Amino acid sequence: MADQNSSMSGVNSHLEMGSLEGRSVLELEDESLSSPRMISIKTSSLDAAPRRYFCDVEEISCRCILRRAFNSIRIVLLSDKLNILVLCGPLAILVDKLTSHHGWVFLLSLLGIIPLAERLGWATEQLAFFTGPTVGGLLNATFGNATELIISMYALRSGMIRVVQQSLLGSILSNMLLVLGCAFFGGGIVHSNKEQVFDKANAVMNSGLLLMAVMGLLFPAVLHFTRTELHFGKSELALSRFSSCVMLAAYGAYLFFQLTSQKNMYSPINEGESQDDSNSDDEEAPQISKWESISWLSILTVWISVLSEYLVNAIEGASVAMNIPVAFISVILLPIVGNAAEHAGAVMFAVKDKLDISLGVAIGSSTQISMFGIPFCVVVGWIMGRPMDLNFQLFETATLFMTVLVVAFMLQEGTSNYFKGLMLLLCYLIVAASFFVHIDPKSIQDKPKKT
Repeated sequence: MADQNSSMSGVNSHLEMGSLEGRSVLELEDESLSSPRMISIKTSSLDAAPRRYFCDVEEISCRCILRRAFNSIRIVLLSDKLNILVLCGPLAILVDKLTSHHGWVFLLSLLGIIPLAERLGWATEQLAFFTGPTVGGLLNATFGNATELIISMYALRSGMIRVVQQSLLGSILSNMLLVLGCAFFGGGIVHSNKEQVFDKANAVMNSGLLLMAVMGLLFPAVLHFTRTELHFGKSELALSRFSSCVMLAAYGAYLFFQLTSQKNMYSPINEGESQDDSNSDDEEAPQISKWESISWLSILTVWISVLSEYLVNAIEGASVAMNIPVAFISVILLPIVGNAAEHAGAVMFAVKDKLDISLGVAIGSSTQISMFGIPFCVVVGWIMGRPMDLNFQLFETATLFMTVLVVAFMLQEGTSNYFKGLMLLLCYLIVAASFFVHIDPKSIQDKPKKT
């Protein structure tokens, strides 16, 4: 028995040694296939091994960071043919430094801002993957209007109050008529076999906020034109500042209501569609990380700010050079550039039969500009010593009032089709033609102040 046990143990030890040798050979072969340098690391001294390991980690991390940065730049700047227009920004700065052709500076700045505004909206959509639909919708509306607000700040600093008023008004008009009209028209054409539906309650609530904004703009204008001010030249400005504070408070309450009571405001209204949309959304994934999205939002905002200064400074010269009224430039051209990303996004969602998101982009942006952007500029002008008020003059106020009424009637049924979209687009053509032949009286024209 002893001999058998010893022989069996010998056999077992032999098998174990063989298996260990085979396993070591396999491990060396696998490591040599994956990384040939690992063989030299295994055979080196114990003291050298940790030092070599940390060096490799540093090299790998640096390479990963560089690879990730180049990949992010490729995705953001080289993935769309429209981004070729980014080169117009540096050209605008160069033309401004070397020549005095304000028309070219204006056009190049305008073209340079278009892809930046589109990429700003795209980066916001990437960030929305990490924040959820409600916060993502608010971020889309906020950064979608960042271009107009930045342009307004530079114009306000230069004392161009009428440009601020008209550009903000134009942003509301383009969102409500042009962007929403294209969304309704595009979605109606693609889904012509059925009537698209959206959340009527949210649409009515946004229409109510827009009517409140019209009230805030209407009363200072009426007070001015009826000559019924208690203190001439002061009551109108005081009323505008008070109304602006009230509108900001109302918008803050609206945001609180959205974030707490309207968790599913950007979800489809049909339960059957929500299942299909959830499956399609699962296939979508962010192309860049959360911190990359935040970094690109910061970079794009700064670059838009730089170009906005050149754009604002060239408006007057461009109006003379191109023989186009400043009102048309401010109300039509500037908002179309600023709303480029929203325009494309709203149409895309409408074509995908996600009309609630399209309304959140178009009507949500109009609500934010009217209830936050305009009052915010009044308060900032108050701080800067600029007499920015809510008297947008009779022509502009009447245009806004009629636009809000038309859109409110379009939204009251909770349905859309291509004919409603066509009507909104035709209304925008009438508005654009009206501002092409409109000019401010000399008494209220801007007299820019150099800072």
